[in-house]
Amino acid sequence: MDLGLQGKRALVTGGTKGIGRAIAEALTDEGANVSICSRNAEDVAAAVSELEAKGVKACGSAVDVGDAEALRSWVASSAEELGGIDIVVSNVSALAIGADEESWNQSFNVDMLGAVRLVEASMPHLEASDSPSIVTISSVSGREIDFAAGPYGTMKAALVHYTQGIANQLAGQGIRANSVSPGNTYFEGGVWNQIKDGDPELYETALGLNPTGRMGTPEEMAAAVAFLASPKASFITGSNLVVDGALTRGVQF
Repeated sequence: MDLGLQGKRALVTGGTKGIGRAIAEALTDEGANVSICSRNAEDVAAAVSELEAKGVKACGSAVDVGDAEALRSWVASSAEELGGIDIVVSNVSALAIGADEESWNQSFNVDMLGAVRLVEASMPHLEASDSPSIVTISSVSGREIDFAAGPYGTMKAALVHYTQGIANQLAGQGIRANSVSPGNTYFEGGVWNQIKDGDPELYETALGLNPTGRMGTPEEMAAAVAFLASPKASFITGSNLVVDGALTRGVQF
């Protein structure tokens, strides 16, 4: 299926590893031009080089999404380099699961405000686009209580509420907003890879909860994002797409 992403201009936060990198790859595979960011300049440079090899325009910067001014500056420079913005994907998380106040602050600043600031900074460009789309990356931890209950799960739930709220507010302008809630996603260097090595009992417990008998891949999450971001999903807005292999059991109305 041609998603109609050829020549579209997309921003992806946390686009050098894991789900974020897979999203950037999925979008560029469909012909979109992308700008990515992460905190490591070397990782950004390497990812940009590999994305450019696909024959699209790619750029990126080292950005801490928790730094409001740095994030706004990246959005502005990306829009200038790409010639505008059609798609924004808020993917970065502080992955804070501690109960301490610092974990709450980090999660709010990165997961929640990072998404809000990204959208607000991109809004003038989205308003000028003929197919504007916002996708936020939530989590099944925002949908049910699990070991990540606390800052992480709370902010992921709030992110779905925020996304559906702006979907309603922006629908009249033709700007769509959806969220994707990945289930447990395994990749080398990722959280579940670290848990597998550091806490094999927790890993096996989590693996056993999924009726598919496995965890998801970044590519499977990215495919959902690419579709929702694309013109093919033109009448889908205000939705939260759960991609978890039937891990969660709650009915989503």
